[in-house]
Amino acid sequence: MTGTARDRTPGVLLDVDGTLLDTNYLHAFAWWQAMRDAGVEGITMTATHQAVGIASEQLIEHLAPDANARTAKKAIKAHSARYKKLQGQVAAFDRAADLILRCRAAGLAVVLATSGQESDLEWMLPAIGVEDGVITGWTTSADVGVAKPAPDLLNVAMEQHGLDPSRTVAIGDTVWDVQAAHDAGVELIAFTCGGIVRCQLEAAGADEIYDGPGDLMDHWDESAISRLR
Repeated sequence: MTGTARDRTPGVLLDVDGTLLDTNYLHAFAWWQAMRDAGVEGITMTATHQAVGIASEQLIEHLAPDANARTAKKAIKAHSARYKKLQGQVAAFDRAADLILRCRAAGLAVVLATSGQESDLEWMLPAIGVEDGVITGWTTSADVGVAKPAPDLLNVAMEQHGLDPSRTVAIGDTVWDVQAAHDAGVELIAFTCGGIVRCQLEAAGADEIYDGPGDLMDHWDESAISRLR
C-alpha cells in the first residue's frame, strides 16, 4: 500500500511474543533445549532468554558465534519441535485483547509485527483472545529478508498497511524491539512482562515503559499512544 502522508493513518505496531502473549520463557526453554540437541554446550538459560526476540539465525549467531550452518539448521528445527510441545501452555497477558480493542476504538490501525511465521497467527490470535477482523493486518518474517533487531519488519509493516510513521508507535518487550523501532523512526513503548527488566529497557532507549497491557491501559491518557490522533 502506498500513498502520501495525508493518505496514511495513525497506528500501532504490536509485537506478539512477550508483549501480548506470555511466551518468552517458553521460547527460552525451547531454544536452550534446541542448542543442546544441536550439540552446542555451555549456553545458559539466562543468555537464551536475553536473546529471545532476535530472528532465529541471528539468535544462534548471537549465542554461539562459532556454530556452523549445519548446526544452526539443526538447532532451528529442534526449536520448532520443542516449542510446538509447549504451545498448549501459552496464555495472554492480562487485558491484551482489551488493549487492541481500545486502540481500534481510538481510530488507530493495529498491525501485528512479528518475527514469527504467518502460520503462527492461526493459534496466536485465539490465544490473545481476538478475531481476524479486529486486527488491521500483520507483517511476519516471510515479508522481510532480515528480522529484528533490524528495522525492516516495522518499515515494511508501515508501508504494507498505510501507516504514517510520524503518527505510529511500536509496542514491544525487548531491547531488540527498541533498536528496531528507533531505527525505523518510531517511538517504542516497552513492556517488562516479557522478562526484560526496566533498567535494561531504559538503557536501550525505550520511550515509555509499562508492566504490560493492563498497566498501559491504566495510564492510557498520559501515554504516547493517546496522542497519535
